Amino acid sequence: MLRRLPVVLLIGFAALSSVKPAPRVSTVQFHSQLINATLPYNVILPVDYDSSTTTRYPVLYLLHGLSGHYSDWVTRTNLADYAAEYRMIIVTPEGSNSWYTDSEQAPNERYETYIIDELIPDVDARYRTIRTRLGRGIAGLSMGGYGAFKFGLKHPGSFIFAGSLSGAFNVTARTEQETPAGSPYESVLRVFGPLNSPRRKANDVYEIVRDLSAARIAALPYFYFDCGTEDALFKANRDLDTLMLEKKIPHEFRELPGNHSWDYWDRQGAELLRVAVKYLQLPPPRRPMQGRGNGNVRHGVSPRP
Repeated sequence: MLRRLPVVLLIGFAALSSVKPAPRVSTVQFHSQLINATLPYNVILPVDYDSSTTTRYPVLYLLHGLSGHYSDWVTRTNLADYAAEYRMIIVTPEGSNSWYTDSEQAPNERYETYIIDELIPDVDARYRTIRTRLGRGIAGLSMGGYGAFKFGLKHPGSFIFAGSLSGAFNVTARTEQETPAGSPYESVLRVFGPLNSPRRKANDVYEIVRDLSAARIAALPYFYFDCGTEDALFKANRDLDTLMLEKKIPHEFRELPGNHSWDYWDRQGAELLRVAVKYLQLPPPRRPMQGRGNGNVRHGVSPRP
């Protein structure tokens, strides 16, 4: 037994040395003056954040879906494990069922303004961030995918990258019959007002894209989105891809096997990070990560360098 002890110790040391460092995850209880409510957000810090005390990092904001919360990305996917590969900060804010839009019928629910005017400044004040659009991206799933693209289109000076998984891009076309009382989609009427209202038009991503001038297009972030071919939102995603191709907006759209599920979002969440780091200003990953889930890729015009 004594003669075998050194071998056991060596095996133990080898096992310890093979353990990957984990990023630090924390929760900030932020009180919004605009909304007059506490809106917590999770922060995933790079593995070297505490040791590299002078390094500034880019930030990727990840938005949750309808009926979800700020914690979903951390608790329902392996996001923290995927994030360990990259030197960037990830923030997952609380958006309630707001569609990340200033509400038509509830004046205190100004979630679009909250993200731009309160959340981003608070993150920049608390953490060592790159405080320009070159170091800032935004992405999300379903409702969050819609919100991320809307932020990219309406606030291009704030983001260099916008991404979406299974984006609910057609939300502003939903009628009262499609938004029954008691369902999560009831929020559509509260947020956007009646069909054909000015607020619906102002937040319709298809309308925003159609109205873009060449100069505005040149100032946009890079857009990445994917959707499962078995997803009820697949047509809405393909329609947006077609429109962005017509407008020559730099983007990439991927059609993949899958439906509207956490299994899909977990798998593609890893790919979303891999794509985002191509456009964010950050040090290179510690080691290259293999691509996954490429599916049928439909490219827009060539990405900007």
